[in-house]
Amino acid sequence: MKKKSNVITMTALIVALGGLLMGFDASVISGVVKFIEPEFGLSKLELGWSVASLTLTATLAMMVAGPLSDKIGRRAVLRYAAILYAISALASAFAPSFLVLVIARMIGGFGVGASLILAPMYIAEISPPELRGRMVSLNQLNIVIGISLAFFTNYLILQLGKSDAQWTQVLKIDEYNWRWMLGLETLPAILYYIGLFFVPRSPRWLIMKGEFNESMSIMARFSDPQKAQNDIEKIKESIEKEKNKENPKLSELFKPSLKLVLTIGIVVAILQQITGINSVFFYAPMIFEQSGIGTDASFIQAILVGLTNLVFTILAILFIDKLGRKPLLSFGVAGIALCMFLLAYGFHSATYTLTNETISSLPEQIDKVKLSSMSDKVFTSDIDFKNELITVLGKETTTIYESDLIKASIKMNPMLILFAIIGFVASFAISIGPVMWVLFSELFPNRLRGIAISFVGFINSGVSFIVQWIFPWELATLGSAGTFLIYGVFAALGLIFIIKVIPETKGKSLEELEIQLIK
Repeated sequence: MKKKSNVITMTALIVALGGLLMGFDASVISGVVKFIEPEFGLSKLELGWSVASLTLTATLAMMVAGPLSDKIGRRAVLRYAAILYAISALASAFAPSFLVLVIARMIGGFGVGASLILAPMYIAEISPPELRGRMVSLNQLNIVIGISLAFFTNYLILQLGKSDAQWTQVLKIDEYNWRWMLGLETLPAILYYIGLFFVPRSPRWLIMKGEFNESMSIMARFSDPQKAQNDIEKIKESIEKEKNKENPKLSELFKPSLKLVLTIGIVVAILQQITGINSVFFYAPMIFEQSGIGTDASFIQAILVGLTNLVFTILAILFIDKLGRKPLLSFGVAGIALCMFLLAYGFHSATYTLTNETISSLPEQIDKVKLSSMSDKVFTSDIDFKNELITVLGKETTTIYESDLIKASIKMNPMLILFAIIGFVASFAISIGPVMWVLFSELFPNRLRGIAISFVGFINSGVSFIVQWIFPWELATLGSAGTFLIYGVFAALGLIFIIKVIPETKGKSLEELEIQLIK
């Protein structure tokens, strides 16, 4: 039996590599934005679009991936997703223009959406009940590992670009650093495509198509033959019942009896994104640079963000059934609000002053004479300081050397910013990040669960897209303090909603919850 368990684990690990690619593809852009903004002369909204465009197509893919997999199979669609990841990585790396880069990112978004839906679906369909939770959680864990890996490889490429080694100069890693960051994903995408040839087709899908013999041989690899036969009979019975049922309609979600659970689902879906998690994941180095620590240190601190996310996601998996959903949500969202208020305070208390000494230490490409008019002038707002720099140096020079200029002028406590960001990510990862999806699977009645989760998931993705898109514009228009204050206010309002409205679902059957929540 242990041997069969190992086969299931190995199969799940291969399929869950789609989660790693998704996390990597989504977060690798965090190291790229600093370089593409001046290279392509982007506005802040265009910069946000380069990040958010992936989420837009991922949302569309999530809507079609399930039905498509019912027609051609889970494994087949995942193979297409691997191809899309590889095409996206190569096209992004060689993109000659902003338009091509965005199109390449959107191609990758289709792979992200497909793997987000189908990897856990496939794993659930091959896993026995006693292993299903652990096996499916491998996909979520791989997403988090992919995010951490993206932060690490971005920093590694940045450091290799400064190396005197001949091979790094031949490959022009310094000159094409952001292209290497994006292109690196090609390798795991190819490995994923090859690895999927070593996993079988989904036995449940085979039964849906009437391929009972192949389904039996596959299920026998994961459990003993008698149990496999019993499971096949149960699946056939379940499929027959589903055939006779009328498909649920979206309009049914808006019945008065579902008002409570639908309200909870929508609010939690919005709250998870509107508190700024993807602003941090996708713009981490940019945020850290605003504290004046410089480019290298900002990329190192982004790695800490990824590792924190990984550790606290594991803790959430361990504690969600012990402590319950509501305590984790309450504690985590309170932490999110506190950390966002700390960030707002830290940036609000910062001052910016260029002296003759700090001006002389700036890179030689900056015109020191032009900056002399700003010498010893104290700015209490990052917006005013940056606008003055644009007036004096021009937008292009200010964009390229913004990190150096902030580092030379800012007076603040950068450790407070690091502490607040790490605390925010930890609070998110142990609470509303993973708990939201568990809550969704428990809130809605059995018959409407699929369409309900799709609906609130669509809202969640839509809010995520907007947050990612406008974040650079928010920093430029509202400033760092104003942006994080808004996130903190949303978190505080969400905490009140959690305490007053959301019920505890731990330890209750889905049927008990349906009786309790559906009025």
